[in-house]
Amino acid sequence: MLYRYGKDEKGRPVKKAVVYTKDEHCIPLYKIDPDALRIVQRLKDNGFTAYIVGGAVRDLLVGRAPKDFDIVTDATPSKIKRIFRNSRIIGRRFRLVHVIFGLKIFEVSTFRSNADGSVGNDFGTIDEDVLRRDFTINALYYDPLQEHVIDYVGGVRDIKKGLLRPVISIDTIFVEDPVRMLRAIKYSSTTGCQMSWALRHKIRNSAHLLGPVSPSRLTEEMHKIINSGHSFEIVSECLKTDLYMALQPAATAMMYADRNFETNYFQHLKELDELVSKDKDVRLGKKLVYLLKDFILTLTDWQKEILTESSVGELYVKTWTECRNFVLPMNPQRTELEFAIRTCLREIGVSIRIPKKNVITAKDENESKPEAAAVSPKKKSRKRKHHKPLDNKSTLREIKNTATDAESIKR
Repeated sequence: MLYRYGKDEKGRPVKKAVVYTKDEHCIPLYKIDPDALRIVQRLKDNGFTAYIVGGAVRDLLVGRAPKDFDIVTDATPSKIKRIFRNSRIIGRRFRLVHVIFGLKIFEVSTFRSNADGSVGNDFGTIDEDVLRRDFTINALYYDPLQEHVIDYVGGVRDIKKGLLRPVISIDTIFVEDPVRMLRAIKYSSTTGCQMSWALRHKIRNSAHLLGPVSPSRLTEEMHKIINSGHSFEIVSECLKTDLYMALQPAATAMMYADRNFETNYFQHLKELDELVSKDKDVRLGKKLVYLLKDFILTLTDWQKEILTESSVGELYVKTWTECRNFVLPMNPQRTELEFAIRTCLREIGVSIRIPKKNVITAKDENESKPEAAAVSPKKKSRKRKHHKPLDNKSTLREIKNTATDAESIKR
């Protein structure tokens, strides 16, 4: 075992970090994305330090395949941009660089200072950067060229013990960024690292801090939950700690009011996890089906509903509106939400047909391609010139369908 040394206030050498060699951490190099290796190599070739950081290192240590390889360096964004032509700078307050290889995007950030707390925007050193990380298991740095894991905060030890421990003071960690509460639940469920009673108690008492968080951030976290393959465990813990009310208030209220709805909701989450475990790339619309199934059943007595050609369209618009409100503040892509609603309705025997002259759909609704945009009015008017005049009954039906589609698109 190696150590990284620094100096104290009097200039005396002190141990700063534990350095684990490849024989100690046992991370196989072939599990590292080759493009991530290229980024680290090129940064070092240009005189900078660079590490793979955060969740990727954590996942490699627990034997999981990382979804993303984030990289941290002492190079500033402008210098990173000059090194990589296939990159772009993003962000306003604190700039990051996205390095693009085909369909893959690697986030490269500069070490940050903790002078203004864990949410400051000034550049700093690795010694400062590590103190901004949320939990010890995410505060590990991996040098793939030397195959060293640098551990400033005991993250490797906590992974071995199965412990989720915050780096930042428990009194400020959630005040500075309330979304960390959701991440704590997610990390605990996906890695098997247990939260202490004090940490769980703090999360429950701080749940109200999620109220002002933007819908876009909550949507991102909800997407991560349903894509995790552990949604059952995560949602269960979110309910126990009062966090799910911020993520899905309508569903939470219905679960509190109806035990059967709660039972069915969690059964569908188990089915969702099975689906994701079999196919991680399945389209979002298919995943949303499991959140909407039982809610749609509560909207009306579908077996007794008399569905004429015109009433189906009206009922679909109302159903879409109710489902849109049900999943708030999550804001999924419209085509994916529509796919999920039509799938649920089809399962209970209600078929929704969108006229082909107004919407170009994928060849098969079960395919993963989203629907194309509506045909422009100019194209529709030209197309009508080549058809025979419609009778009154057909014209009335077309007007109703067009109005229904227009209202749906407007909403």
